[in-house]
Amino acid sequence: MTLAPEGRKLLRVEQRNSAVPVERKPEWIKAKVQMGPEFVQLKNLVKKEGLHTVCEEAGCPNIFECWEDKEATFLIGGSECTRRCDFCQIDTGKPSPVDVFEPTKVARSVQAMALRYATVTGVARDDLADEGVWLYAETVRKIHELNPGTGVELLIPDFSGKPEHIQAICDSQPEVFAHNVETVPRIFKRIRPAFRYDRSLDVITQGRALGMVTKSNLILGMGETREEISAALQDLHDAGCDLITITQYLRPSERHLPVDRWVKPQEFVDLQHEADEIGFLGVMSGPLVRSSYRAGRLWATAMRKKGREIPAHLAHIESSGSTRQEASSLLAAHA
Repeated sequence: MTLAPEGRKLLRVEQRNSAVPVERKPEWIKAKVQMGPEFVQLKNLVKKEGLHTVCEEAGCPNIFECWEDKEATFLIGGSECTRRCDFCQIDTGKPSPVDVFEPTKVARSVQAMALRYATVTGVARDDLADEGVWLYAETVRKIHELNPGTGVELLIPDFSGKPEHIQAICDSQPEVFAHNVETVPRIFKRIRPAFRYDRSLDVITQGRALGMVTKSNLILGMGETREEISAALQDLHDAGCDLITITQYLRPSERHLPVDRWVKPQEFVDLQHEADEIGFLGVMSGPLVRSSYRAGRLWATAMRKKGREIPAHLAHIESSGSTRQEASSLLAAHA
């Protein structure tokens, strides 16, 4: 294959990746379909209203569990990113102009779905003077305006680490300020060439200094060692990261980075215990955990451990449902 699906010529790294067949997933990676009444109702509503969520469009295996508990994730800023990470399925290219009505559209989708907690993420927009800061911040403001009972988690790119950009994001007051480091220093530049490990840590530090509940994610199976994972967890905690999710890399297509190894559930359990011991306020660790998985529960946990009062209009988020994708739950289910 010499062309990507969007019609552009394959990059050299994509040609190299394509020489390796897509790997077969081990048994523990496969998610069971469990459609509860809330999920069915929400799916019918989304189809009827023509709403768009990352959950459906990315084929997330956790959609049944999260939608049953009225949590969903939205992608803003367009379908093309100005950066390319070797694990990410979002296309790289010249993005479309910003839709200034997108924040309101997302807020109305949240309202129509009656969500308890919404995660908002998006593409990097290096083509814009503010790198997309207004769009991210305005989406938080609009969701809160139309949905006072909905918690909002904002998963941002690094915005070049500029303090004025981070300040503007924090001023919009998301419940959680998230920026994903994703991998360890040794392989970081190869996998995320437009990002910097130290800058990503600094973004988290800035968010924490501005009073935010902070969060990040590590993806395993991209070539890191067990010792490097431990070091990265310590780096994140030292940088001021409150919440951490740890997950298995799943290759989106043959154009993407080949899977280096399949991490067994017991290792995820061990990492959860290690992260707890390091001092993270909340941890979700498992092969199919994603950074937005059970996000409302993690936020509530962090608030309690920080000694902060959960606002009355968001108290319902604390009573969230199951965590079937945590590695400890997987092991218990197969015991």
